[in-house]
Amino acid sequence: MLKTIFANWNFMRALRLILGVYIIIQSFQSRQYIMIIPGVVFVIMALFSVGCCGNNGCAVPIKKEENE
Repeated sequence: MLKTIFANWNFMRALRLILGVYIIIQSFQSRQYIMIIPGVVFVIMALFSVGCCGNNGCAVPIKKEENE
């Protein structure tokens, strides 16, 4: 699990982490506590490298067929 958290950081992953932390801080400051949920989602996506935000993670592999 620690390998997943500390490996393969790219710009989009760092941006999701920064955005998630910013959303959480702003939701506390403005007392809109329901907005903590999207902030936590962004932070979890960044820390555990889930989702397909800009890194082709959700692309469907092309199946090559052999012509006989």
